[in-house]
Amino acid sequence: MRLALEERAVRDALALTPVTLIAAGKAAEGMVEGLAASVSIGIRGGVVVGPASRAVIPDGLSWYQGGHPLPDKGSVEAGSAALQCVAEAPQSGVVLVLLSGGASALLALPVDGLGLEDKIATTRTLLDAGVPIHELNCVRKHLSDVKGGRLALVGRSRMLTLAISDVVGPVENDPAVIGSGPTVADETTYREAFTIVNRSAIRHRIPANVLNLLERGTVGDLPETLKSADERSSSLTYRVIGSRRQAMDGAISAARGLGYEVTSLEAPITGEARVAGGELVDRMVASVRSGSRSVCLVSTGETTVTVVGEGLGGRNQELALAAAPRLGCGATPAVLVSVGTDGVDGPTDAAGAIADSTTLERARAASLGLPSRYLSDNNAYRFFESLGDLVKIGPSGTNVGDLQILLAADPAKLKRRD
Repeated sequence: MRLALEERAVRDALALTPVTLIAAGKAAEGMVEGLAASVSIGIRGGVVVGPASRAVIPDGLSWYQGGHPLPDKGSVEAGSAALQCVAEAPQSGVVLVLLSGGASALLALPVDGLGLEDKIATTRTLLDAGVPIHELNCVRKHLSDVKGGRLALVGRSRMLTLAISDVVGPVENDPAVIGSGPTVADETTYREAFTIVNRSAIRHRIPANVLNLLERGTVGDLPETLKSADERSSSLTYRVIGSRRQAMDGAISAARGLGYEVTSLEAPITGEARVAGGELVDRMVASVRSGSRSVCLVSTGETTVTVVGEGLGGRNQELALAAAPRLGCGATPAVLVSVGTDGVDGPTDAAGAIADSTTLERARAASLGLPSRYLSDNNAYRFFESLGDLVKIGPSGTNVGDLQILLAADPAKLKRRD
């Protein structure tokens, strides 16, 4: 945060007074603290919304606790308050928006004709179906009065957004996807959103109100989200100040300090977690040469989970569980950890899990059965809980996607035996 504020464009924007502050996302509290420690500005008021029950924030700001991954009453109250703050901001001032992952759920305001329960049901259905985040956000934008640039549309002031990104694709750090882009132009359409929810596998689970609204939008009965051709977009400035790259750099620096030979995977880890886990071990093995030194392999990204069972878990836990059989086939000790940098993995109290070359052996000794049994029920949490291999760190106050670290003495020996 402090480095971002050294940019001339950022300094110049903040030199305008007064400042209306909107902070939304899992890193909202930390970003506000970083702002206060970095620069002296006159804040006329604003809204801060995050997942914590309470936060220490500067005077003049209103704190809201919102829901995640599903919006709740607090999310709607925060969305309404933010919309009002931006609308009332003086034309001579600037609206400063501090945005981070999780803002899509934490800052919510259903459009007229929809209730909170409609948005919750739709979000839950799309999450359970494992749709990519950009598709989920496309739908969210067209059901909201704050997403898709609509927060910016109500204001008269210049607007500056500083964002911490948890978006890895299709366009990395895409401003239109981070927090569903409340302050930037959105090129998705009602037609695209309707196509997503109208798929045969999920249509029957989407509320009728949502289907009707999106269908009305496809024929032009409703105003679209903010588009780049709109002249109002010219008053919007956006900077990404943090991403998965910082998480990788931190892990790499720490590993080198411990004497490891470090290699990182440039491309993000995506796709189904239960598939990515095994592939990740193979990709890591292929990315380094066999050597005498112990190695550390680092990757980041964000996978998805298609919920087919009734168990408990998250994408990082599923990835680690899927990797366990590959780790157990090696002739050398190896360990893999996959965690969410926000400290929360799915609807659990764990950030992720650890799998190593002894996981299968210890599972057999505990009569747990094969990992495939737990994967088929989306029950990775119970598997790792029984082994004491869950990673529980609590909410971290940031969110830049997921981080995977693999340690091994000789990566070549991790290859499957014939």
